[in-house]
This record gives sequence, C-alpha cells and structure tokens, in this order.
Amino acid sequence: MKRELRVAAYAVCVRDGEILLARWVAKDGRRRWTLPGGGMDHGEEPVETVVREVEEETGYVAEPTVLLGIDSIRRGWLNRLAMPGDFQGLRIIYEARITGGALRHETDGSTDLAAWHPLDSVPALDRVELVDIGLQLWRDRPPSGRSHLTDPTNG
Repeated sequence: MKRELRVAAYAVCVRDGEILLARWVAKDGRRRWTLPGGGMDHGEEPVETVVREVEEETGYVAEPTVLLGIDSIRRGWLNRLAMPGDFQGLRIIYEARITGGALRHETDGSTDLAAWHPLDSVPALDRVELVDIGLQLWRDRPPSGRSHLTDPTNG
C-alpha cells in the first residue's frame, strides 16, 4: 500500500462581512470554492506557504495574523493499476488580512477564479468541506485548534 502525506496551509480572509475564496478545479473538471492556499514546498515554512499561495491564487498580499488550527483528513484511494493507497492531508489554517495587491484570477494553476463572497451566502455555494472547517475555526477559535466538524470525539 502506497502512503502519501500532503502538508498545506490555507487562509481565512474575512473583511466587511465577506470571505475571500478561490474556485478549485478538480481533475474531472468540477469546480468548487475553497480557501486560498495549497501545498507546502520542501523546506518552506507554513507561514511562507500561505502567503505565497494566497498571492498565486488571488493576487493579494496576505499577512497571517492568527493560527486558527490544524485539520487532518485521511482517505483511501486506488491508483490507475487498482493498487490501494492511503492519503493523509494535514491542513494548517490561518486567519489572514489583506495588506496589498489586487484581486486577479490564477492562470495555469489549480484554481480559476478568486472572489469575495458575503458570509451569509457561503452555505449556498458549491464548496469543499475546508471552507466550513475554516469558518468554524474562525468563529469558534477553539483552544485545541480543532474544528468540531472533524473531531471524531464529537459523535
């Protein structure tokens, strides 16, 4: 069984009642909104990752202000030869504020749009679960840094 670990950093950027999201394009072409962020390069600090990824996906310069939490996901998968795999994603989630730049869309990346969305419109968006996890951490600021949405002890 092949094991894969991916460490990534994401930003919850909220201002004036709106959240900044990027639209992720899956390999099958499906598009869903997500937090701006992405995979950490070897040797890169998580704070550097989130700053780089926010700029790549949205055009904005972001300043991480608070570590909101760390989310861990685990999924099984089959590769093209039907061999089983075990994937774990470690997602470091920061609150960040925009300090510069201008809104633009990423080209030749994993996202195709960036936009501000009113917080009350988020439930109606086609989005990945990370958006809800990030917003829950932003609202609740749990001391453990763990959202009740992914905490296995919360039946």
